[in-house]
Amino acid sequence: MSRSERLLDLIQCLRRHRRPVSGQLLADELGISIRTLYRDIATLQGQGAPIEGEAGLGYVLKPGFMLPPLMFTDEEIEAIVLGSRWVAKQPDQRLSAAAANALAKIAAVLPDDLREDLDASTLLVGPAMTAIEDIDLGTVRQAIRNERKLGFLYRDAGGAASQRVVWPFALGFFDKVRVVVAWCEMRQDFRHFRTDRISGLDAINARYPRRRQALLKEWRATLDKPSGS
Repeated sequence: MSRSERLLDLIQCLRRHRRPVSGQLLADELGISIRTLYRDIATLQGQGAPIEGEAGLGYVLKPGFMLPPLMFTDEEIEAIVLGSRWVAKQPDQRLSAAAANALAKIAAVLPDDLREDLDASTLLVGPAMTAIEDIDLGTVRQAIRNERKLGFLYRDAGGAASQRVVWPFALGFFDKVRVVVAWCEMRQDFRHFRTDRISGLDAINARYPRRRQALLKEWRATLDKPSGS
């Protein structure tokens, strides 16, 4: 491994830790000596990386730091391209455009050889076969980000309609459908709503009383329960 690759790996290790992490733990993750780690930390700090801390106290990388030019392995490039191409095929027009823009920004800062690999990727995404939606998924995503309630008319598989007010905290993307994961005020429980069965979507200007991450954690716990419990 070259020194530049090692420095990039160190940045990635620091990004994975939101709290100060000991130098020895970082050295173990990277497979290097503690002395080499201290030298690498000093090098990155000298290059402007906002790494705070010191030996014996631990280190933390302040959020928002990027180390140009971006370096990726062949498989990382394939994953980026494939993921971006898949998102670009989704019916959410704003998200689709964002995927194309993000890929263009990544390409702009890649070295020439990696940019050629990006353009020449042979992993393709087939035409989308999706259910037709009458709502703006951007409104759903905005409500999730801002922890705001949504109101809508929902029709179940049998066609029965009911008015719902929900606390949305996740949006699932499947091959043929999208699903809003939310706490339903009417059912007083977690529910999954297919977006192609939603109409009359209303972004309610009211924050729901729980934090999004808490709802997500609680919902995931229900998925881990054994059936019949």
